[in-house]
Amino acid sequence: MSSSAEAATPGNAGRTWIAASALLGLGAFAGFGLPAAALDWQPALAASEPWRAWSAAIVHLSVLHLVANLAGAALVGALGFVAGVPRRSLLAWFVAWPLTHFALLARPDLSHYAGLSGVLHAGVAVVAVHLLATARGPRRAIGLAVLIGLSLKVASETPWAAEALRHPAGWDIAIAPFAHASGLVAGIVASALAETLAHRRALTIGRQ
Repeated sequence: MSSSAEAATPGNAGRTWIAASALLGLGAFAGFGLPAAALDWQPALAASEPWRAWSAAIVHLSVLHLVANLAGAALVGALGFVAGVPRRSLLAWFVAWPLTHFALLARPDLSHYAGLSGVLHAGVAVVAVHLLATARGPRRAIGLAVLIGLSLKVASETPWAAEALRHPAGWDIAIAPFAHASGLVAGIVASALAETLAHRRALTIGRQ
């Protein structure tokens, strides 16, 4: 592959990441106003209606909830674009999407969950792990800083607390800190797996 083609690839993949972020936002916008109980995550229905692990992300419970997550989707899209994430990172994010919600089975007391926030946390984690695994110098330091910052943010929300929901001042809905934590972990695991497989593939090709 020529050096010019290599330089073009990250940009093309970054644009794909932007498109995926936009599609998430459009899905959330289109899903606003639909009956939440028909699409949200419910642990009691995880086995009989597993598709809720995907549909839960497009359900929002208030205008503020929707606007905050649309802004978050724009920021995650910009982060992935600037980082020039490859297509394997996009695949890792897609895998982390349902994993984020299936992990909520660890909190059966969270009987309902809806929104993009868990998936957005996963997206940030995917980008950070990619930078840690492949970048050098300042870009790698940025990946580390993003991952540490996200981890501290999630820890500050005490997702291990006895209460599954929190009611922050200024919000008209409750938030589920455990969903942010599950998104963080799902994103790290999915991205680490994608980077490991890519590294092994590169080593195999290098030996040929």
